[in-house]
Amino acid sequence: MATFTASLAVLALSLPSVAHGSMVRVRQAPDTPNIPGTNYTFLGCFTDQGARTLGGATFTNTTGMTVESCVSFCSSQDFNFAGLEFAQECWCGNELANGGTNATESDCNFACTGDANELCGAGNRLSVYWNGVPPPPPPITVPSVGQWVSLGCYNDSVNARVLAVGVNVDGPFTVEGCTTACFNNNFPLAGMEFAGQCFCDTEFENGGAPTPLADCNMACNGNSSEFCGGPNRLNVYNFTGTLPGPPDQNPGGPGPIDVNPVKTGLPAPWSYAACYVDNAFGRIMSTQLPDNQQVTVESCITSCQSQNFILAGLEFGVQCFCGNTLIDGAVPGEEDTCNMACGGNTTEACGGPNRLSVYTSTGNVTALPVPTPQNTSLPGQWEYKGCLQEPDGSRVFPYQLIYTNNNTIEACLNQCAAFGYPAAGAEFGDECWCGDITDVENNSPGFADPTLCNIPCSGDPIHLCGGEARLQLYEWNGVMNDWHTPANTGRYEFLVPGVVVPLMVTLGINNKVTFVEKFGTSEFTNSTGAYELDLSLVNDFEKTWRTMHVKTDVFCSAGIVLPDKAARQLVIGGWSLSSTFGVRLYTPDGSPGVNGTNDWEENVDELSLQRGRWYPSALVMSNGSVLVVGGEVGSNGAPEPTLEVLPTPEGGPTYLFMDWLNRTDPNNLYPFLHMLPSGNIFVGYYNEARILNPGDVRYHQNAAEHARGTAVLFPQHAPYTDPVTILVCGGSNFGIALDNCVHIQPEVENAQWTLERMPSKRVMTCMSALPDGTFLIVNGAQQGVAGFGSR
Repeated sequence: MATFTASLAVLALSLPSVAHGSMVRVRQAPDTPNIPGTNYTFLGCFTDQGARTLGGATFTNTTGMTVESCVSFCSSQDFNFAGLEFAQECWCGNELANGGTNATESDCNFACTGDANELCGAGNRLSVYWNGVPPPPPPITVPSVGQWVSLGCYNDSVNARVLAVGVNVDGPFTVEGCTTACFNNNFPLAGMEFAGQCFCDTEFENGGAPTPLADCNMACNGNSSEFCGGPNRLNVYNFTGTLPGPPDQNPGGPGPIDVNPVKTGLPAPWSYAACYVDNAFGRIMSTQLPDNQQVTVESCITSCQSQNFILAGLEFGVQCFCGNTLIDGAVPGEEDTCNMACGGNTTEACGGPNRLSVYTSTGNVTALPVPTPQNTSLPGQWEYKGCLQEPDGSRVFPYQLIYTNNNTIEACLNQCAAFGYPAAGAEFGDECWCGDITDVENNSPGFADPTLCNIPCSGDPIHLCGGEARLQLYEWNGVMNDWHTPANTGRYEFLVPGVVVPLMVTLGINNKVTFVEKFGTSEFTNSTGAYELDLSLVNDFEKTWRTMHVKTDVFCSAGIVLPDKAARQLVIGGWSLSSTFGVRLYTPDGSPGVNGTNDWEENVDELSLQRGRWYPSALVMSNGSVLVVGGEVGSNGAPEPTLEVLPTPEGGPTYLFMDWLNRTDPNNLYPFLHMLPSGNIFVGYYNEARILNPGDVRYHQNAAEHARGTAVLFPQHAPYTDPVTILVCGGSNFGIALDNCVHIQPEVENAQWTLERMPSKRVMTCMSALPDGTFLIVNGAQQGVAGFGSR
């Protein structure tokens, strides 16, 4: 027992939390994250395109990002703004910079990887939180410094300087420092460039002319409230007084700065590749690191190498990009257009406007073409239809799969086909959606401009996987599923009048059948909650039923038969309050025609659950103890997303929190549990399934909801070498009963779910394997009773 409990503790730490295959549900950005000692509130959804809106500290968590973890991270480093992007990225800053503006709040629609109920921005969109501290005022073009007067913003070039004499500035770099340096050397013109470069002259050279003031957009390195030029742009000031002497043509400053790509002294085995054009059709490198005013070629390469990328690229003097290929139609540009000095080393070239200085660790650069829709080499009978609009505020298709780094059209279409869906769409690069052709007709406003489907597939950068609220649509041309109704659809035979509507029916070792029902909340006012049926006496109603008793309400409890000599029956959980902790045991006795004397036993002082549960599931494990899974704390109450073992091991409490139960509540009540031949445990819940094994956690996704459905193991036959198969049928999709069945061989490597169809829809149903290998499905809401043969 102790060994298994310890193993589950390991398991709880290693289960994945990304909700692949989960149904779209209502999510929200918390208005006020519950973080002691902070007062951050939700500010809104903001754009984040090109240079970063929040350029401070950052981290990425592909499986556990939440609003709370991001806000805590930024708060701990004294940043006033925290932003979440692309479901897994956290960005910090003290101001909303580089043109970040309010976007429509619904644009931030990605679920956080660590909490599917929270929103963590989207592609190029930040969910922003703010602690109320006003950001510093934006930098300004200083109109004058003493007798120095601003002339505005002027063009410049590395190879043809407009102000030819470079000088050093003592102390922090500011407008005041640069003008003082030029004054001390008797120059009437002073210009600040690229946040930290100072130039002087007596006149404009090489075609110097004014440009829009907004071109000078870089704050001074020594004073963030002042502008000090920009890339190839000078903030120019003119001295209006009288200089004390002639200009010093050799002031000992840096002079014209020669900016070149770095070709020696790089970390091995890196080398310079070429200058490439960026953003002609889209960003040509996939991963952008935070802007760094002190970036160098060497530091960018080191950062990319540490993340196992083989390409590094530098742009705009302060930006570092990483990747393994160049995408979106990257082509080489003129070498002299990569002419901007690196922020951390003014002799090194760090790209330019829409130009990347690219370095490689392999000696090669793979440049991929502009991505296009995949309309050939499609699997099966799929056909490409076009770029489809999503409706405002909702979705065309009901079923979603997210492939964060490996989405392809082929994978998406194969997965939808495996579930029997004849329509599929890819969106946002990493999303795959499945549904019916009627969903397109009923839900979409129509086809969109094809150029709006412009995001490459996350796993196939040469093909497109939709866009923002745009689907790359595919439909199956032909008959996908040919359903056949079994010849024998089953029947009822009247046996004996009943005394209650039972919640649980169990055949005992005494060949009698026990019934338990919702005592305390029963519609039968004189019910005791438990009865036993003697099948040998069905012709005598007074004798065939024996009245038994339970102490607490068993409504929506779990039940199993224990693997002991007495074949005791165990019922756990229940309706509310003390009944949710209930543990009830019955030892069948008597024989056909002879009444037994045993009754249900329940003593909370001797045996009870650690956590109260309504709608839990229970399973006898391979070591004979009982695993109890999930439920809620009471009828329609808060989730109880934990596992526990009966009897409670020493040293308790020993229950374990499971994030996958927490995020799928309330659609995971009565999860399906099956012991597998390996000793692993299969769990099916809502539209997901997983195998519990502390050494190898595996995860199966399923695109059809089976909440409140039924599941059964296929019969096994000697010599028991065939893989075990699990069949899951019925259930509901938010109130709509389903006629789907899916089955899987969970211990077969790379096993896939396959789909079949029942002749009728049903929810809250029961299923049993028959000796001939078929299955009997009984009761359930909608369309009566039917038998279903599956093999």
